[in-house]
Amino acid sequence: MDPNPKPASRHLTVVDPNGAAPVASHPGPEQRVAELTEGLYALLAEAVDDPRQWHRLLDASATLWRYSGGNVALLMMQMAQRGTVQPTLVAGYKEWERHGRYVLKGEHALFVIAPRTARITEADPAPPSSGFGDQPLTEPGDGKSRSRIVGWRGQAVFDVSQTEGEPLLVPTSRPDELPLDPRAREQLWESLTAVVRQARYKLVVSDSQAGLADGFTDHARRLISVGSWLDLDDRVATLAHELAHASLHVPGDAIGALYGNSAEHRGLAEIEAESVAYVVLRAHGIDRGPQAAAYLAGWADAILEAEADSILRGSRQRKPLSRVDIAKSTLGRVTSVAKTIMETTNPSGFGGRLGVAGPSPHQGRTANAPGVHDSWNLHGSNTDVLGPSAAG
Repeated sequence: MDPNPKPASRHLTVVDPNGAAPVASHPGPEQRVAELTEGLYALLAEAVDDPRQWHRLLDASATLWRYSGGNVALLMMQMAQRGTVQPTLVAGYKEWERHGRYVLKGEHALFVIAPRTARITEADPAPPSSGFGDQPLTEPGDGKSRSRIVGWRGQAVFDVSQTEGEPLLVPTSRPDELPLDPRAREQLWESLTAVVRQARYKLVVSDSQAGLADGFTDHARRLISVGSWLDLDDRVATLAHELAHASLHVPGDAIGALYGNSAEHRGLAEIEAESVAYVVLRAHGIDRGPQAAAYLAGWADAILEAEADSILRGSRQRKPLSRVDIAKSTLGRVTSVAKTIMETTNPSGFGGRLGVAGPSPHQGRTANAPGVHDSWNLHGSNTDVLGPSAAG
């Protein structure tokens, strides 16, 4: 026996004198979602006060179009807080490893909001509402087993700029510097006409338009008309704009009706349609900033007008929506329709999601080949090949 035994080491625990549990070093799932939601609302409030922020959100949505509008805003906000470039391509830690790239030492994760799902059978009762919607997700199987969204969590991801490893070409968000293939606009027009057919609308290129408008949508006749006098750029932009109307502003648009949108395409409905067109064209390398400015300049006024309409329409059964609620809804509607369109038009690049890539503008070239377009950033093993900033 040791004549001079050493006292056993003691672990000290900080105890709240009021008897509360020790503060966790990392937020729990519910707290993480609450913090992300709070940050999203702060960013959208800023976008209403400063319409230039709406443009930045649309630019980021064109780059990260495979993500929801809310998650695009969250990624943009977190990268801006760190003083770095805008996010261009994000994935989880293990997903980067599977593609031969590794997160740099000292980098902190970005967080997006992802659903928590649980498998259910036909006999299982419906779970309580998560507050974000409970649409069941059908999965392959015997037709009886499905999964349902039962909650939300913060999912850790990293931008490509936080990684190193196998060289990877990532398109920047600078369409103004991208000399577009002359055939690209014609191909985009053909792709958009395919979207019209999928929506079961008829497309007419007309010599005369009601009220001399560049385009209009007739829901009753399921008709989209575009002016024949427009040049190809304007014709493509007008068709994307009208496709947004055809998708969003149908009679009986329950969500838009909450804040005053209507089938007449007034107010915020025009902002939504032009924002969809802006995102789709920008993702395809076409900058419509100057042309869209007249529409998008009224973003803040349209939000405030919709808020006032919501207050006037409010009742005990239907609480009025705040300007931030309306901005969040608008962003979600715009990015959802833009994504649906681009799943058919298929712009080049990844759409922000690793492992899902559209056609490359450099077929047959490797990442290290000479002549790589300088509007694509080459992310290499330690540092990036210098080129136009991805910040846009």
